Amino acid sequence: MNEYAAVLLWAIPGFLILVIFEIIYGHLTKKQSYVFMDTLASLSSGMTNILKDVLGLALILISYPYILDKFSLWEIKTSYATYIIAFICIDFASYIVHFINHKVNIFWNQHLIHHSSEEYNLACALRQSISNLIGFGAIFLVPAAILGVPTKIITTLTPIHLFAQFWYHTKHIGKLGILEYLIVTPSQHRVHHAINPIYIDKNLSAIFCIWDRIFGTFQEELDSETPIYGTLKPALSWNPFWINFQHISLLAKDAWFTRKWKDKFRLWFMPTGWRPADVAHRFPINTKNPISGEKKYTPYYSLKWKIIASVHFISINVMLLYYLYFFNELSSQFQVNIGLLILTTIFGFTSLMDYHKWAPIFEFFRGIICISLIIATTNYFLQIETTWFFNFLLIYFIFTAFVGLWAKGKGPDRKLIIN
Repeated sequence: MNEYAAVLLWAIPGFLILVIFEIIYGHLTKKQSYVFMDTLASLSSGMTNILKDVLGLALILISYPYILDKFSLWEIKTSYATYIIAFICIDFASYIVHFINHKVNIFWNQHLIHHSSEEYNLACALRQSISNLIGFGAIFLVPAAILGVPTKIITTLTPIHLFAQFWYHTKHIGKLGILEYLIVTPSQHRVHHAINPIYIDKNLSAIFCIWDRIFGTFQEELDSETPIYGTLKPALSWNPFWINFQHISLLAKDAWFTRKWKDKFRLWFMPTGWRPADVAHRFPINTKNPISGEKKYTPYYSLKWKIIASVHFISINVMLLYYLYFFNELSSQFQVNIGLLILTTIFGFTSLMDYHKWAPIFEFFRGIICISLIIATTNYFLQIETTWFFNFLLIYFIFTAFVGLWAKGKGPDRKLIIN
């Protein structure tokens, strides 16, 4: 994980610069694809995913080294051809996992957040999951294992394969001619993120669009059908933790209340969206009709609220970059402590922006508790040896507690408060 943290230290600023460039371009061309809080929610989701990966907060049911040991028929030497073969195998495995995520109820939960934005932009690409806590994707790398592709090549190419999916999350690039038959393009991926009936569950490939064409999941973007983004059940939240686990909470509720024991077990593995008839009748779910022109989730935020959200977001970036920079020097205990500190910060400020009634109180006590931990137990809890960072955290958590007090009884738009 140390190497991955080092890579992220360079990748994160690069992604942020490209997001800023797209925002500026959208402003200059009067084709803006960004909404303030939606953007912060997307980027915050990406941060939670980074922390989950860096801290190794997932259970790997089956690993590639194990698959390689059991299925390898050859031992091939490392060459350019080996890297090409490995990349194709990774892309095929990605398609299969992506297909399962879209088609099976329980697995949709770990992918839903990536589709939850009602906008489509580069920031949306970073809206990644923290709910994929069980890893099983290596089973679909059996072709690579049979060919004897070394583990080191797979681990090297996997993040590159992921980062290569960033660029096509944009509205500003049209169709790309012959490339539309070779690779996944912005046009194809706009289809994938759309909830129009003709577009749902289409274009599941990551890099090479050949998989969609082979398995019948390809759909061209139509001039007559403008993509409408989001999920059929809108997230109605900026909090990445709630968005990540809201689907599985609905499944758990259905499993509890449905009367048939058979349905209690099978609903988890039924097609995405399937519900037992009795709970579907008792607890109907309002879904979005893309044709009806329903409004997006757009609470009003005054300048004060935008400044508060911006201060939180900038502070989280400072914490995360500091964390990644000194990651190798921290003990595993301190790595966990600081990671949890950043995660609770993201949870707190996004809950405040949703304006749950309990959020201001949560923020006040989060600030007070963190100030106490920093001052009273510095050497035990955070191991902060950099004076400026110590002062930065102290000021930030004082700000947090103050905002919690100030925000009590206020809201971006009282008509849109979520309880």
